Amino acid sequence: MRPTSAVGSTAHRVRVRAAPLLASRVNFAPRRGRWAHRARRRVHPGAMEWIAAPDYWLGRLLCQRLVAAVYLLGFLAAARQFRALIGAHGLLPVPRFLARVRPRQAPSLFHLHYSDRAFAALAWTGVLLAAAVLAGAAELLPLGGAMALWAVLWVLYLSIVNVGQTWYAFGWESLLLEAGSLMVFLGNGQVAPPWPVLWLLRWLVFRVEFGAGMIKIRGDACWRRLTCTRFHHETQPMPGPLSWFFHHLPALLHRIEVAANHFVQLLVPFLLFTPQPVAGWAALAMITTQLWLVASGNFAWLNWLTIALAAATLPGRAPAGSLPRPTPLWFGVLAWAVTALVAYLSYRPARNLLSRRQQMNRSYNPLHLVNAYGAFGSVNRMRLEVVIEGERAGHWQEYGFRGKPGELHRMPRQYAPYHLRLDWLMWFAGISPSYARPWFTGLAARLLVNDPDTLRLLRHNPFPHGPPERVRARLYRYRFTDWRELRTTGAWWRRALVREYLAPVTLHEVGHLLDDHPHRPRP
Repeated sequence: MRPTSAVGSTAHRVRVRAAPLLASRVNFAPRRGRWAHRARRRVHPGAMEWIAAPDYWLGRLLCQRLVAAVYLLGFLAAARQFRALIGAHGLLPVPRFLARVRPRQAPSLFHLHYSDRAFAALAWTGVLLAAAVLAGAAELLPLGGAMALWAVLWVLYLSIVNVGQTWYAFGWESLLLEAGSLMVFLGNGQVAPPWPVLWLLRWLVFRVEFGAGMIKIRGDACWRRLTCTRFHHETQPMPGPLSWFFHHLPALLHRIEVAANHFVQLLVPFLLFTPQPVAGWAALAMITTQLWLVASGNFAWLNWLTIALAAATLPGRAPAGSLPRPTPLWFGVLAWAVTALVAYLSYRPARNLLSRRQQMNRSYNPLHLVNAYGAFGSVNRMRLEVVIEGERAGHWQEYGFRGKPGELHRMPRQYAPYHLRLDWLMWFAGISPSYARPWFTGLAARLLVNDPDTLRLLRHNPFPHGPPERVRARLYRYRFTDWRELRTTGAWWRRALVREYLAPVTLHEVGHLLDDHPHRPRP
């Protein structure tokens, strides 16, 4: 036996036992917080801490606030634009739509009752609730209250989208609804984000990015030749103030632009499912490319919503002193239940991603829970614009739109992330007259009576003192000017007449489209 060993062993045990006490005296407050946190865990035997992901407090905060901001814009656009588009006397009235669809085909609160006042009340309620969430109201509520607040936002916006018809047929509407449904189960500051829901957000942004990449590679040959952006910036639906400059980039930069897009959309999404910091760097790469798209055009809130989803992958703990509480058992069960539901509903979107006949921006259920996404599988080589004109006393004058190109000397404006629905569909009208047939002649009829709701969607009405006698539409090819033309003439566009789009019509000829319209002249 070696007595020195026994003495040394005893001394070692004394030092080990004393170490926590010494440490607690040196740094008492943090140790106290940790012990208090452990004590709270022991008080809640029903907690489901193993699904908690406290390292993603920052990612959840950024994601939820950005989604709330998009909700705010969505409800605001609905409140300001619905009367002319889908109101009781709009171009595609909601009451007529509800008369031919069943509630299970298009779930909406408006099946219970519709009036323009009810729609306005619902939309402005959404604006107020979204603004409250953006300001942090959900963080002040109990966990169940925050979940209910997000659920109400989702139900309200679903009720609008499902009666919006053509005006709400954009992929970012379904994307907002799918993202909004996941916000319900992401929790608030009282609990750590559940990692199953964080993975669902990664799966969602993966489908957005990878779906967009695959539809390009399978679509237009210019994507494979790295030449699409030579046309895209000029022919995109609604160019922004920098689109002219993007269009005039050197050919080499256009090729680099497309190659970088393919890299981020086809390869980087897989890195979202790797450990940190790789997943975070992948998210930052996506955010960077989305900001590039924000600068180069107007794509409503598609880019910002994608940024919000990618931001959920960014790590960052809560500030000291605001540690989350243990995850309640019921909340963990709900998180796993929604994960199982999304996994079940993902079969068809996942199969679509792998299909040679890939479809983009398709919802597989009326709740828009798990969808297929994609953008610009084909790129137009020329820009065709429909220009609407009115005539009074023999003089034809053009109507001016807010976002779509019209006046040659007017610099393209930045409206995104706000969504100008009529301007966007006017771009589709130039590409496909049949697409616009259900509403375009009705638009002309409303201009013939100076319908105030319709005129509010426009930037310029050339007939403020009385409606025109006739309205017509002409199809033009628009092109960006070059550097010399811009300097010498100040014009951003040049145009050439292609053909007549809508022959001149009078109120007598199209007045039947205004049946029961309050502004129709009575005989």
